[in-house]
Amino acid sequence: MKEPFEQAVKRHGATVLRVCRAVLGPGPDADDAWSETFLAALRSWPELPEDANVEAWLVRVAHRKAIDAARSRSRRAVPTEDVPERPSPLGNPGGDEHGLWEAVAALPERQRLAVAYHYFGGLPYAEAAELIGGSADAVRRAAADGVKSLRRTHHAGDPRKGASR
Repeated sequence: MKEPFEQAVKRHGATVLRVCRAVLGPGPDADDAWSETFLAALRSWPELPEDANVEAWLVRVAHRKAIDAARSRSRRAVPTEDVPERPSPLGNPGGDEHGLWEAVAALPERQRLAVAYHYFGGLPYAEAAELIGGSADAVRRAAADGVKSLRRTHHAGDPRKGASR
């Protein structure tokens, strides 16, 4: 016979808290993970088999809840008193001092989209084809034509690049 849930909390609560603190360190995140563990366990308690190793099951749930809390913590903004003076280059392509973005914008639409989705966005040709329409081979061709055009026009003024290729 399975013990009442309250007994499982009393018997294994300290073990679950140790697991949460081992993953998250002491503090409110570990306490929250402990609470989340037992909330999830309470929801699943009726379906837990009679012969289940309750402690091992709770430790596994606690480990997963602690990892979820760690991931959540890494996504939160960190408050700061001083805002940096310079803009971050992360995720910002910056200025167009070399005219690259202007050259990309001048490409025909299918070439521009193929270059953007495949080379800038990192999508495989098949996924880019789903967005643009057509086949993966057609997107591959459009991307190749777009890059060829960029090499020809973007580096036309630089004798070391593009024009001699």
